[in-house]
Amino acid sequence: MKILKNNFLALLLLLVGISLKAQVDNNEVLMTIAGKEVLVGEFVNIYQKNNYKGEDIDKKSLDEYVDLFINFKLKVREAEELGLDTVASFKKELSGYREQLAKPYFTDEATLQQLIAEAAEREKTDLRASHIFFRLQPDALPEDTLAAYNKANMVRELLVKGEPFEKMAVTYSEDPSAKDREANQQHPYLKGNMGDLGYFTVFDMVYPFENGAYNTGIGMVSVPIRTEYGYHLIKIYNKRPSLGDFIVAHIFMTIPRNATAADSVRVKQRMDSVYTKLQEGVKFEDLAKMYSDDKGSAAKGGVLPRRGVNRLVPEFIDAIYQLNEIDEYSKPVLTSYGWHIIKLVEKKTVKTPEEEKADLKQQVMKDSRGDATKQVVIARIRKENKVVEDPSALRDFYNLVTDSIFFGRWKSDEASNLTKNILTIGTTLFTQKDFADYLATTQRKREPENITMYVDKMFKEFEDECLIKFENGQLENKYPEFKTLINEYRDGILLFDLTDQKVWSKAVKDTIGLQQFYKKNKRNYIWDSRVNASIYTITDPAAVQKVKAMIGNGSADADILKALNTDSVKIVTIESGKFSRKDNSIIDSIVWQPGFSANFKVNNADVFVYVRKVLKPEPKELNEARGLITADYQNFLEKAWIAELRAKYPVIVNNEVLVKIK
Repeated sequence: MKILKNNFLALLLLLVGISLKAQVDNNEVLMTIAGKEVLVGEFVNIYQKNNYKGEDIDKKSLDEYVDLFINFKLKVREAEELGLDTVASFKKELSGYREQLAKPYFTDEATLQQLIAEAAEREKTDLRASHIFFRLQPDALPEDTLAAYNKANMVRELLVKGEPFEKMAVTYSEDPSAKDREANQQHPYLKGNMGDLGYFTVFDMVYPFENGAYNTGIGMVSVPIRTEYGYHLIKIYNKRPSLGDFIVAHIFMTIPRNATAADSVRVKQRMDSVYTKLQEGVKFEDLAKMYSDDKGSAAKGGVLPRRGVNRLVPEFIDAIYQLNEIDEYSKPVLTSYGWHIIKLVEKKTVKTPEEEKADLKQQVMKDSRGDATKQVVIARIRKENKVVEDPSALRDFYNLVTDSIFFGRWKSDEASNLTKNILTIGTTLFTQKDFADYLATTQRKREPENITMYVDKMFKEFEDECLIKFENGQLENKYPEFKTLINEYRDGILLFDLTDQKVWSKAVKDTIGLQQFYKKNKRNYIWDSRVNASIYTITDPAAVQKVKAMIGNGSADADILKALNTDSVKIVTIESGKFSRKDNSIIDSIVWQPGFSANFKVNNADVFVYVRKVLKPEPKELNEARGLITADYQNFLEKAWIAELRAKYPVIVNNEVLVKIK
């Protein structure tokens, strides 16, 4: 039977990293297969990876494994002889596995664990904060950066002296949401938030902003925090134990923008009357459907999609914090949108520690902070290897790169006359052409910026990529365990592909061969004694004798069902077939002889069996045991193939070395 390749490789490469225990030189030749030497180290390493219980080597299992190992190597040798290792699909698949296996070598584990621990700690707390934003391009000139920083510091000094944060946000913040925005073709009138960001938690903000927020005390204003967008002054209003994600329902009544005081009072009075109905026992879901202005959620009983604290206005979140029990609901709550009554439907998702850590790891690696682990590795690669940059070769690009690169139209041909080496890592050279190609392939539409600064920034990225590429090319030489693992994956893929051709798929597709195998071995697939019988279940006692009479008169089961049952009433049900022992408890309970069994009760229905014939043991038909016969045919094909390979390729085992291992 064919198995999935991923499962096959997993079995083949089980328990990577078990240390060697054999008291023998790993570099001794254990055997020669098809002229290729196999060293002790390779054999014992693979043996112990597949010895999933972690047991010591014993003589019997080792003898058995020697044969399995030889068969494995012979199949791989045959795959190489057939050129399967040169096929494009094989190369692509192996390259994909190698890419995955190489990833851990470009992540600094200590830094990663530190970031995971930091995220886990921050995940326990929700923050409420406001900010004042000073916009600055990532590639801003030094003088522009200094001007923005000084402006942020000036505003901070005013805040420290007591100026209201909300007033300063409206006056100075370059975040458009801080100020009221009149209606236009793009949006309706939007009331400004005066810098209020509401609640958020870990991963909700860019990492530098998150750092600034979590490192600022309640009631305090941070120093200017630089992010990719500019500078921020952050004020922390509250820190609370995390709500996590949650599901709530609400009944909502909107207050129109131009509502008078009297209008607002009427809306509040309507909401109070709904709250009274809730207290009198009317169902929340029914009231939401009748009264809520949020028609999307009203149809669902007011239930909103699962949310986190950063997805709802702060007054709404403050109300949720007060709800401790499922189905508990709040008093009417006023937000910038209108009045709400909020009900807790489901608290945060509970995860196991393993799930929590895996989730945090995934988020860290996706987040910008994940780049920190990569930068540690890049710094190590740089330290381990001699890296030489040629500034003059880089300066050649200052005049060749034009603003067209900010519109995705710059051609690497512009640098076709440049022939210098721009970067050397160890003995590996990277040319100006390499950098030109990198500029061309990474360009995208973006805001134009200073060409010199852009080229310098892109060269830094290019150099990082070259360092990673250089290290990637050294992994097999630098880490023997990586080379071993890649070779095992290589051999495993070849083995799978060829075995699929020769055995698994062949047994399924070769219908003539399968039929011939079945004819030669059909005595291996024998039915035990069986009965050809029908089981009659009758819900109306008065119908039992009628059914038996119809059977005695030779009526078919289909005629019996048609005569006694209607579309709405089922008096008789019939289960017919050939039954073996243990197939059916009712069949097992009767005497196996032709004719009617005794009547007995099952779930208040009358049941009896009519045995037509007791069948003697006989061979199963091919279609009755196709799965088992196909599996046996695969084993037959495999044995024949191995015999063919053993005859084709010489195998020499060094028994003296094998005895040492034993």
